[in-house]
Amino acid sequence: MDEDALIADWRHHLAEALGLIARWHMPFGKYGPQHYPPHGVPLYDLPGEYLIWFKQKGFPKGKLGQMLGILCELHLTGAESILEPIRRANGGRRSLRPPRQRDYLPAKGDK
Repeated sequence: MDEDALIADWRHHLAEALGLIARWHMPFGKYGPQHYPPHGVPLYDLPGEYLIWFKQKGFPKGKLGQMLGILCELHLTGAESILEPIRRANGGRRSLRPPRQRDYLPAKGDK
C-alpha cells in the first residue's frame, strides 16, 4: 500500500500510519530545525496545543498536514498514549524547554 492511501485510510492501518509518523520531523516553524537542530522536533513529540493551533489555522498541504491531522485527532480524543511506544523506542520524549542558565553572576556584595 502506498503512503498516500495509508494516510487517507489511517484508522484501518494505524500501525503503518504511526510508523510513518515516527520517521518525520517538523520541517519548519517554532519546532523546526532552526530552533531544534538538526532535524526539528519529531512529529509525535509536538505539543497538543500546537496541533490544535494548526487545526484552527489550517494544516499544511500534503502528507505533513495529513499526519499533523492524525496527531491532532489522537490528542483531542485522549489517545495520545498510543505514541508512548514510539517515544520509548526513540529514547524518550524530547524536551521542548529552552536550556536553563547554568552560570549565575554573584549578587552585589557577594565575593
